[in-house]
Amino acid sequence: MTKRTARVKRRGTVKGTARARAGRRWVRRVQETSNAMDLPRGIFTRAPRAIALGLTRAVARSQRTKGRTPYQSAMSMLSYHVNRSGRSLSRADRARFDAAKRELRRAYGRSAA
Repeated sequence: MTKRTARVKRRGTVKGTARARAGRRWVRRVQETSNAMDLPRGIFTRAPRAIALGLTRAVARSQRTKGRTPYQSAMSMLSYHVNRSGRSLSRADRARFDAAKRELRRAYGRSAA
């Protein structure tokens, strides 16, 4: 390994870099200022039906929805969570979130996609 590749590898793994801090600030700013719903803490750790019912309840109560239909706002937040999890999402969790999407469709009377 050359000095250059060692330096690049080291730079990419150092936590607390300016780039990492900027990324965390971006997420915080989005969470505080976006028109996303206010979700109860731990909603995505529940069973699929509980996730769907919690999102439905949150859409009904929230003043910060996306301005579209309640179904779209709820599905958007669920998809956002899945997409932010990325590759670190386990197969079991992905199956649970897919089941939650089906429950959400059923709660709003939508057909399967």
